[in-house]
Amino acid sequence: MDWLTIAIIGILLVILLIVLWEKHQMQKEAELFASQVEEALDAILSGRKWKVKEELEDSLWGRTGTQLAKAEAVFLKKAEESLHEKEIVKGLISDMSHQTRTPIANMKLYMELLEEETLSENGSFFLTKMKEQMEKIDFLMQNMVKMSRLETGILQIHQENKRIYETIRRAIASLVPQAALKQIDLYVDCDETICFFHDSKWTEEAIYNILDNALKYTESGGSIHIEVQKQELFYKISVLDTGKGIAPERQAEIFTRFYREPEVHDKPGVGIGLYLARKIIELQNGYIEVQSEIGNGSCFCLYFPVENE
Repeated sequence: MDWLTIAIIGILLVILLIVLWEKHQMQKEAELFASQVEEALDAILSGRKWKVKEELEDSLWGRTGTQLAKAEAVFLKKAEESLHEKEIVKGLISDMSHQTRTPIANMKLYMELLEEETLSENGSFFLTKMKEQMEKIDFLMQNMVKMSRLETGILQIHQENKRIYETIRRAIASLVPQAALKQIDLYVDCDETICFFHDSKWTEEAIYNILDNALKYTESGGSIHIEVQKQELFYKISVLDTGKGIAPERQAEIFTRFYREPEVHDKPGVGIGLYLARKIIELQNGYIEVQSEIGNGSCFCLYFPVENE
């Protein structure tokens, strides 16, 4: 092997070493860049103040860091504006609730006083109708406030590991008189020891709304069956009634705000209950579905994730 061959081999080895070294450096720079971006995004998304550790240079990270700093400023400004807007909405809802509560209470009192007076047959009839309408207004205002608080995030969900049987029991308690009047049997099939993370107060509200809906559309002599099961991924609460059933094409619409089926406008209600139930379950990372056929009743299923444990 002559000296020329040795020189060429030496040059090739040097070139190879340079290429490997540059590749190693590029890999280190890429890993550092990815780490810096990840750190910046994590701080911005979690709400922590992100501070640049060194002066940004005219480099890939320098240009990216500059844009991330601008994005952080916009993000923080939007968060402050959102918080300010929520405070305004919170104040408006509080004012609305306060301003309507007193006149509604006064009107109810006046109606009770009128009931003690001697009225004509027409007067008694109109007074009964006024009471019914006042109850509707009161019910609507209360649910509008609940809906607004949930939608704006003012009222937060607080999940605790509690017995679901107690939550269901409280939801049923206030509906027992109404069920007795219609001679509707209520059955609960739930292991009293079952516990999982849920907001007891708001879950009670959701179950109450579904039960109330079932009572409205189940004829006298019918039944409502509540069952709780633990599945692999979810806890499932089923509410099965023997009511009129829901047409397949309407089953998605019943969970929208103010939706009421055309043939039930003579029934009490404003079309908010099922919407609130769906919203409450979704805020707990669960979901709700309905299975129904016209004339064969309905089954509302509420799912709460097991993974919350």
